[in-house]
Formats: sequence, C-alpha cells, structure tokens
Amino acid sequence: MLKLLTLISLLFPAKGLSDSAENWQLGFQDPATPIMEGIINLHHDLMFFICVISIFVTWMLFRTLWHFNSHQNKNPSSLSHGMLIEIIWTVTPAIILLVIAIPSFSLLYAMDEIISPAITIKTLGHQWYWSYEYSDYLNEEGESIMYDSYMIPEEDLETGQLRLLEVDNRMVVPVNTHVRLIVSAADVLHSWAVPSLGIKCDAIPGRLNQTSLFIKREGIYYGQCSEICGINHGFMPIAVEAVSLPNYISWISNKLSE
Repeated sequence: MLKLLTLISLLFPAKGLSDSAENWQLGFQDPATPIMEGIINLHHDLMFFICVISIFVTWMLFRTLWHFNSHQNKNPSSLSHGMLIEIIWTVTPAIILLVIAIPSFSLLYAMDEIISPAITIKTLGHQWYWSYEYSDYLNEEGESIMYDSYMIPEEDLETGQLRLLEVDNRMVVPVNTHVRLIVSAADVLHSWAVPSLGIKCDAIPGRLNQTSLFIKREGIYYGQCSEICGINHGFMPIAVEAVSLPNYISWISNKLSE
C-alpha cells in the first residue's frame, strides 16, 4: 500500500506554490509580487505573437518550397519586385512592435518606480555571502539591525531544507508593505536575484542601486547571486521570508533585544 501511495504521489504531485526551482521546470516560478505577475503576463502576450508569426512563416516556407520548384514550374517566373508585399511585410511588423511596446514600457516604468517605502533594507554582497542592514530601527545603543547570511552546508541540512538554497539568517520582510532595497557590494560584482519576486538588481562596489519590493503572500522565496563573482559564486544563495506584520514586528523586537 505504501509503495502504491508513493507511486501515485510521483505520478500526480500535489499542487503547490513553487517558490524555488523544481526538477525539470520549464516555466516561471509562482509570482509573489505585482511586478512578477506583470512579467509573466507580458511573456504570455508575446508568446501569442511569436506563435502566430512562427506558424505563418512556416506555412509560407512550405508553400514556397511546394509551388516554386522545378517540378511544379518548368518555366520560372521573372518577377523580382512586388511593391504591395514589401509594404505589407514592413508595416505589419511595425504595428506589432507598437502593440508590444505599450505593455512593455508600462512594465519597465513600474519596475523602476519607488513608492514611498515603509521599510528600507540595505543588501551588501561579499565573497561569498550576503549581509543585511535594517537602518530604520535602532536599539538602545543607537545601533541598527545588521547580520550576515551564509549558506547552510550540505551536511548540516535538516529534513525538508533545500540544498544550496538554505541560509542561516533569512531576510525577513512583512507582506503587503512597500520595501525599498538598497543593493551594493563590498568587493566584486554580485547580483541580488529572486525569481518569484521578479527582482534582479546588480550589486556594484562603490555604487548604490535601489529597487522596490511588495510581496503579496507569506512564504519563503529563494534566489541566488546571478553574477559570476568568483570560485564560490554558486554558494551564496538568497532566502527571503515574508511574514505577517505582527510576526515581523515581533522579529524586529527580538533582533533589537539581542
């Protein structure tokens, strides 16, 4: 009976929110922010145009190969110029690009917009780990919350934890709250990227880049440095834990009292 249940679970896996990469995954991870939802919707819209164009071009190629060959036409046509068809294949792609540009520019502006953040978090990339600073909160000594986030070695993983993705200290943020991320690096180029959140922000030494974050649901979201930064590039993961506002306040209180 146990073997039968195991086989059924393998053939028909339970539907869940994929906040980390899955085996043989071809599509996007489940979106957790409005920006990621917009990216996925734009991708689906573009795929419609791509499929229509691919089918039309393939049909034209096969039609040309079938009708315009030496067996079908013993006397080849001398036509070498057609004004109408040239106008059509110039104007039509231009119209398609204009249609695509409207949602594309809208999404680009939304990704670049910083909306009155309630929380500001500074993310600093090191070789090869991340550090986070919550400068909005100060303890009795006037010090802000700062901590490092290292990958958990494979031999220390607990049951259910993800290899090469789990960290000892996650970045904790509240849901339904505008968060501003200030991203930089201490040594070489890094890139702070979390697919489910639709974020990929370069960390450049001596420069501060910023991006916004608005998570709509609770969960743990995994990412990795997406800039080749050295020998341990693949061992500096990112883990973002989105919690409710009361739990976030409790977490902040505990951090300030440490």
